[in-house]
Amino acid sequence: MTSSSRIILVTGGARSGKSALAERLAGQFDMPRIYIATATAGDKEMRERIARHREIRGSGWRTVEESLDLAGALTRTDGQGVRLVDCLTLWLSNSFRDDDFAAETGPLCATLAAQKSPVVLVTNELGLGIVPENALARRFRDAHGLMNQAVAATADQVWMSVSGLPLRLKPERGTP
Repeated sequence: MTSSSRIILVTGGARSGKSALAERLAGQFDMPRIYIATATAGDKEMRERIARHREIRGSGWRTVEESLDLAGALTRTDGQGVRLVDCLTLWLSNSFRDDDFAAETGPLCATLAAQKSPVVLVTNELGLGIVPENALARRFRDAHGLMNQAVAATADQVWMSVSGLPLRLKPERGTP
């Protein structure tokens, strides 16, 4: 990673404003913008959500759709501009395995640490609610929390959006 690159993690709850915050943070870099979308349009509601996100982003973004091989997408687009990954929660859900939910987190963090161009990542904060009754949902929530911790440790900055308000949780490395 070069001194000019940045890994920025943005977290928050549903409809907290995290994607808009991530877009503003990515917009601070004077370079082409690449949106790495991890969602799949499996039903009408999801197709409508994806269309709304594209409309809000506007034409200033090149979109790369990658629901599984996120590390590969980051490697392939490194050096082409700032990348915004939306979102890690959907990516983990897409690569969900009953035996090892977090199998891809280590390779993802290694890929992030090797990036030459900035990456802004969006993730949900799932651990603030009720403990799920369903065992599978509890395992996913736990794996998701561990993934968020690993990516946050790798990141230069971590932000949280709450009710549309940005909160800086981890300042840039070297900043008091």
